[in-house]
Amino acid sequence: MGAMVNKIKSKWNNIPLTVKVSAAYAICSILQRCLSFITMPIFVRLLTTEQYGMYVVYQSWNSILTIFITLNLAFGSFSKAMIKFEKDREGYIASVEGMCLVLAALFLVIYLPFRDLWNGLFELPTSIMLLMVGEILGSTAILLWSGKKRFEFKYKCVVAVTLIMSVLSPVLAYILVINSEDKGYARIFGYSIVIILMGLFFFGLNLFRGKRLFNKEYWKYGLTFNLPLLAYYLSQYVFNQSDRIMIDHLVNRDKAAIYGVAYSLAMVLTFIINATNNSYIPWFYLKIKDGKAFENKKVSLIISVMMAILLCGVVWFAPEIIAIIGGEEYVEAVFVIPPVAISLLMLFYAQMFICVEFYYEKKKRLVIASVVAALLNIILNWIFIPKFGYIAAAYTTLFSYIVFAFANYLAMKSILKELSLEDNAYDYFKMIMVFIALIVCSVLGIVLYSYVIARLIVALIVLIVLIIKRKTLYDYYVMVFKSKKGKTSSGDDLNVE
Repeated sequence: MGAMVNKIKSKWNNIPLTVKVSAAYAICSILQRCLSFITMPIFVRLLTTEQYGMYVVYQSWNSILTIFITLNLAFGSFSKAMIKFEKDREGYIASVEGMCLVLAALFLVIYLPFRDLWNGLFELPTSIMLLMVGEILGSTAILLWSGKKRFEFKYKCVVAVTLIMSVLSPVLAYILVINSEDKGYARIFGYSIVIILMGLFFFGLNLFRGKRLFNKEYWKYGLTFNLPLLAYYLSQYVFNQSDRIMIDHLVNRDKAAIYGVAYSLAMVLTFIINATNNSYIPWFYLKIKDGKAFENKKVSLIISVMMAILLCGVVWFAPEIIAIIGGEEYVEAVFVIPPVAISLLMLFYAQMFICVEFYYEKKKRLVIASVVAALLNIILNWIFIPKFGYIAAAYTTLFSYIVFAFANYLAMKSILKELSLEDNAYDYFKMIMVFIALIVCSVLGIVLYSYVIARLIVALIVLIVLIIKRKTLYDYYVMVFKSKKGKTSSGDDLNVE
């Protein structure tokens, strides 16, 4: 027994550090998503569709206000800032918190004197809006702390905090929901209060380490980088949230809730993108810095293939997932899942192109691409939702994401040409083939929705092939995240908590 344990330890120690980090984040994200799946059916059944729709609307407004209150400073410029201000990362983070506090105060100055007017627009009371502001500030503090830890490959504490919050939030929300008449507000409060309390702790920790909330250089860098990106971030909101708000206004809140559940299920694999990007983006940036961007060609392709296979699995078993999570009230939304799931591959492609735009700090083309795609999504929703019902929003989302990815591809190409750099980081032809294959497989899955056994047999065959090819897949994975002797390609030591 002891020999077996030592053998396992030896194998674990020989695994490259960044593989461990990426695997830890992936497992953490899977557990987090599993907890979300386990609790979603509970809340869907405890709340009426109108009450659940209230939670969906709250999440939608939370997303858009986050953009204005934080300028998404925990994203966008953050990864580049961790390289640019490597010797004072804590100082940069504390300064970002200072910027967010000022922006939150400005929002309250605009909101509070005219709260009755704003509440009519938000369709939420003042108490919930103030709670939302607190949640936004809390979640940003947590993101800034965890972002730095991820960049330094210190993953254990991040995983622990993420899992603790993932357990506490639904437990508190459940207790409040079953003991409250206003169950929609109770669910909102249960999730928000955990983020606020944890955020207060990490806000204090970030400030203690960074010393001060204002640094002219850091404020200037963060603002000049992220302010021009407001249109881009708003376009992401349009893709992620505007469908539900428009369905709420053009159809009704019940349909917004049904669409919201199906959309969330279709986008479930965003956690794979996020877990991968936690290690992939720093790795890719270092490769660009070292003049080895060509090594990303195989990496991006294998990630795309794996993403397509997982998305296909979601599409193929959409009826069963909807039945388990939502019950009979949500069965009609099964046809929302395929086009939205396919959109996720386009989102991944777009993000890969945007990585290059962010690295070279060329944002103008990204903003133009984002605005065009966002306006297109709104216009198509306005035309087709009244004509064909709320399911049409899923197909307008897919078309808009295709335009978004293609526009960012053109933007990246023009940037590389402008800088006289070789475009050798992606295999575009094979990426297109992967996308087409996903569409074909998804259509086949829809045709077989009434034949569970046939879908299970095909899924089993795919699983067997993946098991047979596991060595090849693992070799590619290690190639992406390998780390020689505990160092990054830039030679910096990696410390692990």
